[in-house]
Amino acid sequence: MSTKERILDAALALFNELGERKVTTNHIAAHLQISPGNLYYHFKNKQAIIFALFERYEARVLGILQVPANRTLQPMDKLNYLQAIFRGLWDYRFMHRDMEHLLLEDPQLHARYRQFFRTCQQRVQAIFRGLGAAGIIRVSEEDVVALALNTWIVVTSWFSFLRCNLLRHDSDSISPAQLQAGIYQVFTLERPYLTDEYREVMNELQATFMPRADFLTPGAEDEAAAV
Repeated sequence: MSTKERILDAALALFNELGERKVTTNHIAAHLQISPGNLYYHFKNKQAIIFALFERYEARVLGILQVPANRTLQPMDKLNYLQAIFRGLWDYRFMHRDMEHLLLEDPQLHARYRQFFRTCQQRVQAIFRGLGAAGIIRVSEEDVVALALNTWIVVTSWFSFLRCNLLRHDSDSISPAQLQAGIYQVFTLERPYLTDEYREVMNELQATFMPRADFLTPGAEDEAAAV
Protein backbone atom coordinates (compact mmCIF):
# COMPACT_ATOMS: atom_id res chain seq x y z
CA MET A 1 0.00 0.00 0.00
CA SER A 2 1.34 3.44 -0.91
CA THR A 3 2.01 6.08 1.73
CA LYS A 4 -0.80 8.17 0.28
CA GLU A 5 -3.30 5.35 0.74
CA ARG A 6 -2.00 4.66 4.25
CA ILE A 7 -2.55 8.31 5.13
CA LEU A 8 -6.13 8.15 3.89
CA ASP A 9 -6.83 4.92 5.78
CA ALA A 10 -5.36 6.30 8.99
CA ALA A 11 -7.21 9.59 8.65
CA LEU A 12 -10.50 7.80 8.07
CA ALA A 13 -10.02 5.62 11.15
CA LEU A 14 -9.09 8.58 13.34
CA PHE A 15 -11.87 10.82 12.00
CA ASN A 16 -14.43 8.07 12.62
CA GLU A 17 -13.17 7.33 16.11
CA LEU A 18 -12.46 10.82 17.42
CA GLY A 19 -14.32 13.18 15.11
CA GLU A 20 -12.70 15.19 12.33
CA ARG A 21 -12.43 18.38 14.36
CA LYS A 22 -10.29 16.70 17.04
CA VAL A 23 -7.77 15.23 14.59
CA THR A 24 -4.89 17.24 13.10
CA THR A 25 -2.41 16.32 10.40
CA ASN A 26 0.18 15.90 13.17
CA HIS A 27 -2.07 13.31 14.82
CA ILE A 28 -2.33 11.42 11.55
CA ALA A 29 1.43 11.53 10.97
CA ALA A 30 2.14 10.37 14.52
CA HIS A 31 -0.36 7.54 14.16
CA LEU A 32 1.48 6.35 11.05
CA GLN A 33 4.92 7.06 12.56
CA ILE A 34 5.88 9.29 9.64
CA SER A 35 7.07 12.90 9.65
CA PRO A 36 4.57 15.75 9.08
CA GLY A 37 6.70 16.68 6.06
CA ASN A 38 6.11 13.25 4.55
CA LEU A 39 2.37 13.71 5.01
CA TYR A 40 2.44 17.20 3.47
CA TYR A 41 4.29 15.78 0.46
CA HIS A 42 1.09 13.88 -0.36
CA PHE A 43 -1.56 16.26 1.03
CA LYS A 44 -1.08 19.99 1.51
CA ASN A 45 -3.52 20.16 4.45
CA LYS A 46 -6.31 18.33 6.26
CA GLN A 47 -8.94 19.62 3.87
CA ALA A 48 -7.13 17.88 1.02
CA ILE A 49 -7.30 14.62 2.97
CA ILE A 50 -11.01 15.07 3.60
CA PHE A 51 -11.60 15.83 -0.08
CA ALA A 52 -9.73 12.66 -1.10
CA LEU A 53 -11.79 10.62 1.38
CA PHE A 54 -14.96 12.09 -0.07
CA GLU A 55 -13.81 11.04 -3.54
CA ARG A 56 -13.42 7.51 -2.21
CA TYR A 57 -16.89 7.63 -0.68
CA GLU A 58 -18.41 9.08 -3.83
CA ALA A 59 -16.93 6.32 -5.99
CA ARG A 60 -18.23 3.69 -3.59
CA VAL A 61 -21.79 5.03 -3.55
CA LEU A 62 -22.00 5.53 -7.31
CA GLY A 63 -20.64 2.02 -7.80
CA ILE A 64 -23.54 0.70 -5.74
CA LEU A 65 -26.31 2.72 -7.40
CA GLN A 66 -26.34 0.86 -10.69
CA VAL A 67 -29.34 -0.69 -12.42
CA PRO A 68 -28.44 -4.09 -13.95
CA ALA A 69 -28.19 -3.84 -17.72
CA ASN A 70 -29.00 -7.48 -18.48
CA ARG A 71 -31.99 -8.23 -16.23
CA THR A 72 -34.97 -6.66 -14.49
CA LEU A 73 -34.75 -5.68 -10.84
CA GLN A 74 -35.81 -8.23 -8.23
CA PRO A 75 -37.21 -7.67 -4.71
CA MET A 76 -33.88 -8.61 -3.11
CA ASP A 77 -32.11 -5.90 -5.11
CA LYS A 78 -33.73 -3.17 -3.01
CA LEU A 79 -32.42 -4.70 0.20
CA ASN A 80 -28.97 -5.17 -1.32
CA TYR A 81 -28.83 -1.52 -2.40
CA LEU A 82 -29.80 -0.29 1.05
CA GLN A 83 -27.49 -2.59 2.99
CA ALA A 84 -24.54 -1.55 0.85
CA ILE A 85 -25.36 2.15 1.16
CA PHE A 86 -25.74 1.95 4.93
CA ARG A 87 -22.45 0.06 5.24
CA GLY A 88 -20.90 3.00 3.42
CA LEU A 89 -22.54 5.39 5.87
CA TRP A 90 -20.89 3.50 8.71
CA ASP A 91 -17.47 3.27 7.09
CA TYR A 92 -17.47 7.04 6.40
CA ARG A 93 -19.54 8.07 9.39
CA PHE A 94 -17.39 11.06 10.28
CA MET A 95 -18.73 12.82 7.19
CA HIS A 96 -22.35 12.31 8.13
CA ARG A 97 -21.82 13.29 11.74
CA ASP A 98 -20.64 16.74 10.71
CA MET A 99 -21.48 17.21 7.03
CA GLU A 100 -22.65 20.82 7.28
CA HIS A 101 -19.40 21.89 8.95
CA LEU A 102 -17.26 20.05 6.38
CA LEU A 103 -19.05 21.63 3.44
CA LEU A 104 -19.01 25.14 4.85
CA GLU A 105 -15.28 24.85 5.51
CA ASP A 106 -14.42 23.89 1.93
CA PRO A 107 -16.20 25.51 -1.06
CA GLN A 108 -14.57 23.03 -3.44
CA LEU A 109 -15.92 20.09 -1.44
CA HIS A 110 -19.32 21.78 -1.24
CA ALA A 111 -19.48 22.11 -5.02
CA ARG A 112 -18.40 18.50 -5.46
CA TYR A 113 -21.05 17.37 -2.96
CA ARG A 114 -23.81 19.22 -4.82
CA GLN A 115 -22.82 17.45 -8.02
CA PHE A 116 -22.73 14.15 -6.11
CA PHE A 117 -26.26 14.83 -4.89
CA ARG A 118 -27.52 15.46 -8.42
CA THR A 119 -25.89 12.29 -9.73
CA CYS A 120 -27.24 10.22 -6.85
CA GLN A 121 -30.73 11.54 -7.49
CA GLN A 122 -30.50 10.46 -11.13
CA ARG A 123 -29.26 7.00 -10.10
CA VAL A 124 -31.93 6.49 -7.43
CA GLN A 125 -34.64 7.69 -9.81
CA ALA A 126 -33.42 5.08 -12.30
CA ILE A 127 -33.69 2.41 -9.61
CA PHE A 128 -37.27 3.37 -8.78
CA ARG A 129 -38.11 3.36 -12.48
CA GLY A 130 -36.56 -0.09 -12.66
CA LEU A 131 -38.70 -1.28 -9.74
CA GLY A 132 -41.70 0.13 -11.57
CA ALA A 133 -40.77 -1.61 -14.82
CA ALA A 134 -40.43 -4.88 -12.88
CA GLY A 135 -43.97 -4.47 -11.55
CA ILE A 136 -42.81 -4.21 -7.93
CA ILE A 137 -44.09 -0.67 -7.45
CA ARG A 138 -46.57 1.47 -9.36
CA VAL A 139 -45.26 5.01 -9.66
CA SER A 140 -45.70 8.09 -11.77
CA GLU A 141 -42.70 10.16 -12.85
CA GLU A 142 -43.63 12.69 -10.17
CA ASP A 143 -43.62 9.88 -7.59
CA VAL A 144 -40.19 8.74 -8.79
CA VAL A 145 -38.68 12.20 -8.28
CA ALA A 146 -40.28 12.57 -4.84
CA LEU A 147 -39.26 9.08 -3.69
CA ALA A 148 -35.67 9.63 -4.77
CA LEU A 149 -35.44 12.91 -2.86
CA ASN A 150 -37.17 11.54 0.25
CA THR A 151 -34.83 8.54 0.24
CA TRP A 152 -31.82 10.86 0.06
CA ILE A 153 -33.14 12.93 2.96
CA VAL A 154 -33.71 9.90 5.19
CA VAL A 155 -30.38 8.27 4.38
CA THR A 156 -28.20 11.36 4.69
CA SER A 157 -29.89 12.67 7.85
CA TRP A 158 -30.20 9.32 9.63
CA PHE A 159 -26.96 9.68 11.56
CA SER A 160 -28.03 13.10 12.82
CA PHE A 161 -31.43 11.73 13.84
CA LEU A 162 -29.81 8.94 15.88
CA ARG A 163 -27.36 11.28 17.59
CA CYS A 164 -30.09 13.75 18.52
CA ASN A 165 -32.54 11.14 19.81
CA LEU A 166 -30.45 8.28 21.22
CA LEU A 167 -27.28 9.75 22.69
CA ARG A 168 -27.59 10.90 26.27
CA HIS A 169 -23.94 11.52 27.13
CA ASP A 170 -20.83 12.68 25.27
CA SER A 171 -19.31 9.24 25.74
CA ASP A 172 -22.23 7.48 24.01
CA SER A 173 -21.87 6.39 20.40
CA ILE A 174 -24.01 5.07 17.58
CA SER A 175 -23.72 1.35 16.80
CA PRO A 176 -23.73 -0.25 13.34
CA ALA A 177 -27.02 -1.98 14.18
CA GLN A 178 -28.66 1.33 15.06
CA LEU A 179 -27.43 2.83 11.83
CA GLN A 180 -28.72 -0.13 9.79
CA ALA A 181 -32.16 0.42 11.35
CA GLY A 182 -32.56 3.27 8.88
CA ILE A 183 -33.16 0.66 6.18
CA TYR A 184 -36.59 0.00 7.70
CA GLN A 185 -37.49 3.67 7.34
CA VAL A 186 -36.53 3.72 3.66
CA PHE A 187 -38.64 0.62 3.05
CA THR A 188 -41.65 2.42 4.51
CA LEU A 189 -41.32 5.20 1.95
CA GLU A 190 -42.21 2.92 -0.95
CA ARG A 191 -44.79 0.82 0.89
CA PRO A 192 -47.77 2.85 -0.44
CA TYR A 193 -46.54 2.24 -4.00
CA LEU A 194 -46.17 -1.56 -3.81
CA THR A 195 -48.28 -3.48 -6.29
CA ASP A 196 -50.68 -6.17 -5.06
CA GLU A 197 -48.47 -8.78 -6.72
CA TYR A 198 -45.38 -7.84 -4.72
CA ARG A 199 -46.80 -6.31 -1.54
CA GLU A 200 -46.57 -9.47 0.55
CA VAL A 201 -43.16 -10.39 -0.85
CA MET A 202 -41.65 -7.00 -0.09
CA ASN A 203 -43.22 -6.76 3.36
CA GLU A 204 -41.91 -10.23 4.25
CA LEU A 205 -38.46 -9.29 2.95
CA GLN A 206 -38.39 -6.20 5.15
CA ALA A 207 -39.76 -8.07 8.19
CA THR A 208 -37.23 -10.90 7.81
CA PHE A 209 -34.06 -8.93 7.15
CA MET A 210 -34.74 -5.49 8.61
CA PRO A 211 -37.67 -5.36 11.07
CA ARG A 212 -38.51 -2.17 12.88
CA ALA A 213 -35.94 -1.57 15.62
CA ASP A 214 -37.25 -1.44 19.18
CA PHE A 215 -35.77 2.01 19.75
CA LEU A 216 -37.93 3.39 16.92
CA THR A 217 -41.10 2.59 18.89
CA PRO A 218 -42.41 5.82 20.47
CA GLY A 219 -41.49 5.94 24.16
CA ALA A 220 -39.15 2.95 23.97
CA GLU A 221 -36.06 4.94 24.95
CA ASP A 222 -37.80 6.59 27.89
CA GLU A 223 -39.05 3.22 29.15
CA ALA A 224 -35.57 1.72 28.83
CA ALA A 225 -34.01 4.62 30.73
CA ALA A 226 -36.50 4.24 33.56
CA VAL A 227 -35.66 0.56 34.13
